[in-house]
Amino acid sequence: MSSSTVITNIAALVTNDPSLGDHSPLGLVRDAAVVIEGDRVAWTGESSKAPATDNRVDAGGRAVLPGFVDSHSHLLFAGDRTEEFNARMSGRPYSAGGIRTTVAATRAASDAELEAGLTRYLAEALRQGTTTFETKSGYGLTTADESRALRVAARHTDEVTFLGAHIVAPELADDPAAYVDLVTGEMLDACAPHARWIDVFCEKGAFDGDQARAILTAGRAKGLHPRIHANQLSYGPGVRLAVELDAASADHCTHLTDADVDALASSRTVATLLPGAEFSTRAQWPDARRLIDAGATVALSTDCNPGSSFTSSVPFCIALAVRDMGMTPDEAVWAATAGGAAALRRDDVGRLTPGAYADLTLLDAPSHVHLAYRPGVPLVAGVWRRGVRRV
Repeated sequence: MSSSTVITNIAALVTNDPSLGDHSPLGLVRDAAVVIEGDRVAWTGESSKAPATDNRVDAGGRAVLPGFVDSHSHLLFAGDRTEEFNARMSGRPYSAGGIRTTVAATRAASDAELEAGLTRYLAEALRQGTTTFETKSGYGLTTADESRALRVAARHTDEVTFLGAHIVAPELADDPAAYVDLVTGEMLDACAPHARWIDVFCEKGAFDGDQARAILTAGRAKGLHPRIHANQLSYGPGVRLAVELDAASADHCTHLTDADVDALASSRTVATLLPGAEFSTRAQWPDARRLIDAGATVALSTDCNPGSSFTSSVPFCIALAVRDMGMTPDEAVWAATAGGAAALRRDDVGRLTPGAYADLTLLDAPSHVHLAYRPGVPLVAGVWRRGVRRV
């Protein structure tokens, strides 16, 4: 029989259950406790009402919230793009190949090198409070390289996404139709057993709406559920395609028409916002306020990748969202926990209620608001994942 542990003396506990505490979307409980049994939450509530347990942890008047759910990352890659970033930030032209640079380095890397990079970034994210993460292929763009990336990823997470349709492979740049045939045929057959999701970069210079529909529909026929890179660099069909296909999330959502916003608000497709990308490219910020006020579900994620958002820090993204995207601190914390869970169609993470996984982040602060109030400060003082303290 597994032992039980109570974490008590919590100044403010974010449960994401509006039936608890202050009845806000965060379900904020003051002077709270959490009981863990095995890998699950068994009880949450006021400290004075906590049941007896085998073990006791004193939170010391700190805040506790669900572990962050990072629902969009690209961690299967080799090399880096330091020179490209430095040139962009210095206002100098740079003619290297962007994603193609990473594709070349990733193809040349061994499986062990790819896995070493993945585990390094996962450990980095865990230290910053991330307990659930999604990650994608997309830097191989051959059947062998895409499938091996997914096999490596599947050893570390259930949330694995096939992104063969990141860009057209360099060797087929002059024949995108042939590449779409490859992605929807042989490559999909090899990759589907190792993934839960299928994704496509629907954007000028990548894949248009018709190509994206064909790719996502083929993936769905193989049992993969759609998600999509949509409306990042320009207005386009990505968001409405996501809603049409009941994609779990439309990611980026920077350039939206009123019809796009209305479509998201009337669907269960989550708008996943990725402020690290705008920060790292000096691009226009997504308007989270517009989406939230319309009734859309919003998630926040890191988009950790070597080209346009090389951060694994959800707290950093929360601070950006509050400062530059019109979100309140409460909304940003919800989006990085329950919102990320919604973007993965999960109800066993992103909340601290009985039956959910015991994934908790302890802050060296009395309130979750400090994640935006004290940007850049390493506030994560402890992390429990599946009931075990990892940090």
